[in-house]
Amino acid sequence: MRGRTPILAQLAIVSLLSAGCATNPAPSPGSAPVPTASQLYMPRAVQTAYRKGTRSPDGRPGPNYWQNRGRYNITITALPPDRTIYGTEQIVYFNNSPDTLRNPQIKLFLNIHKPGAPRGFGAAAPYLTPGVHVDSVAVNQQPVQWNVENVFTEQRLQLPAPLLPHDSVRLSFKWHYDVSQLSGREGMLDSTSYFLAYFYPRVAVYDDYNGWDRMVFTDVQEFYSDFNDYDVSITVPANYVVWGTGTLLNPSDLLQPAALDRYNRSFTSDSTIHVATKADMTSKSVTTQHPTNTWRFRATNIPDMTFALSSNYVWDAGSVVVDTLTGRRASAQAAYNDTAADFHHMVQFSRHSLSWLSRNWPGVPYPYEKSTVVEGLAGMEYPMMVNDESYADTVFSRFVVEHETAHTYFPFYMGINESRYAMMDEGWATTFEYLIGTTDLGTERAGEFFKQFRVTEWATDPTPLEDLPIITPADALAPNAYGDNAYGKPALGYLALKDMLGDAQFRSALHGFMDRWHGKHPIPWDMFNSFNDITGHNLNWFWNAWFFSNGYIDVGVRGVTKTGDGVAVLVDNVGGMPIPFDVALNFGDGTSDVVHETSAVWQTNLHQASVTVPTRKAVQSVELRTGIWMDADSTNNRWLSRR
Repeated sequence: MRGRTPILAQLAIVSLLSAGCATNPAPSPGSAPVPTASQLYMPRAVQTAYRKGTRSPDGRPGPNYWQNRGRYNITITALPPDRTIYGTEQIVYFNNSPDTLRNPQIKLFLNIHKPGAPRGFGAAAPYLTPGVHVDSVAVNQQPVQWNVENVFTEQRLQLPAPLLPHDSVRLSFKWHYDVSQLSGREGMLDSTSYFLAYFYPRVAVYDDYNGWDRMVFTDVQEFYSDFNDYDVSITVPANYVVWGTGTLLNPSDLLQPAALDRYNRSFTSDSTIHVATKADMTSKSVTTQHPTNTWRFRATNIPDMTFALSSNYVWDAGSVVVDTLTGRRASAQAAYNDTAADFHHMVQFSRHSLSWLSRNWPGVPYPYEKSTVVEGLAGMEYPMMVNDESYADTVFSRFVVEHETAHTYFPFYMGINESRYAMMDEGWATTFEYLIGTTDLGTERAGEFFKQFRVTEWATDPTPLEDLPIITPADALAPNAYGDNAYGKPALGYLALKDMLGDAQFRSALHGFMDRWHGKHPIPWDMFNSFNDITGHNLNWFWNAWFFSNGYIDVGVRGVTKTGDGVAVLVDNVGGMPIPFDVALNFGDGTSDVVHETSAVWQTNLHQASVTVPTRKAVQSVELRTGIWMDADSTNNRWLSRR
């Protein structure tokens, strides 16, 4: 295939906005700038953050950037088959903001199971529970009244005294709840196996552009969390294994000698080690035989902790080098019913995911010590944990775990507000999912797989809901529009950008953005500005068309004309999205040629482009091929000579 001139030659270096390649010049107080082709719409709250200097127009955190955090010490008791989970916690919450805080917002996500809670979908009876019962609350060790408000997944806590800037407060909670019998992202996996997620009261994010995160959780959109430190102890009956986020601090107190030896060896093994087989679990030869065992986990600077526990799941483990410079390895573990045939391959699927993502795209060494894939019913990611269904098709099993593992980087490593900006969370994970798929399946098969699961619905559905701009806040979207705007559409935009910039420049921009913002809370404008700044190009024409417009993908051949030294293929962009495409030409002598055009062809005119092909041959036919950028109407993609 014959390619076109690289992006460095194609894209003119347009005049940069003030302070680097800014999305918008810093607006003056009271101004309301009207977006142009070289500017992006920016919400007023985000404009304010730029004016205050918490974010910089060049894409970096501003000189006044701050973020709050907490230190959580949690104890949990889970005694199946009793479904009631009992918990206590002490939180030291640090107010690093310049603001005085009086009413922290407390998240109680598991109130989503209460009857009457607002949900994106219906709820069957086994899904419902009484929700979270807060038994007591203390502030700085002094009991306070917990005012039960009918707000379901969030609750305001009134402090006895304001929390001043750069000060801290100690919060204590005692609570209990019943595990839902209908498992999804969390709940019962079977009668003796539970997945514990979102199980503890937490302080909501208070940030520089939105204040307290008061978004109601509806079980559709996902989450937004601070980077906290956690020390979690989980007490379970004998013969129960607990898998979870963070370092297991006391394995020698919990595992019998043979199981402990297998567990320890797995951290340096490329092969799958069966830490606990079905026979081991049945013979009760895995855990120490006390009436109960307390499993203790610790993690620092991480947005959440999640756990699974079971008396019948088997346990496999291995490891893989994720940092070739230091030789650092990450553990790959799996917990599952022995009857799940695909999960017998899961440690190796996980090893492949961890290695490929670390070395290729995003090409950042996996930042955590381990990843555990648990057989569940969700297809859901958590820090160091994955809750995945079992599938008869092992290709699909691998596909799902690769996607969920990719989420390590977005949202966890990067601190994305995925409940509002899912295009930075699911969109990037879907991008990496496609790229690793090209290694697994080959480009052609991976492309068909990607179109089937990520593109077809948007490409073939003409309803206005499908064409809402990607930047639309995810919490404002209906489920079907959410799926398109969170997954396939932004992934196509990122992949179009990769095609346009070329791998080297795209990698440089992606790594630069990640270096600037990992462990923080970037928003889309930080990403757009970083890519502009690092590449040296004002890409706002591209961002505008892909992320802020209601365009769709539809290109067509208007005609072919003879030029002095070749032919010009005139291409219409009916849908308005700046996609790459191939021009396939068939000549009268039976030969053919294919020319690739990147999205840069649309920079000066988003609606029409002329593709010049040097040739002295007579052109018999022309066809536009769009690959994974599925065309909504392919009937106009072919031109035939009338000669």
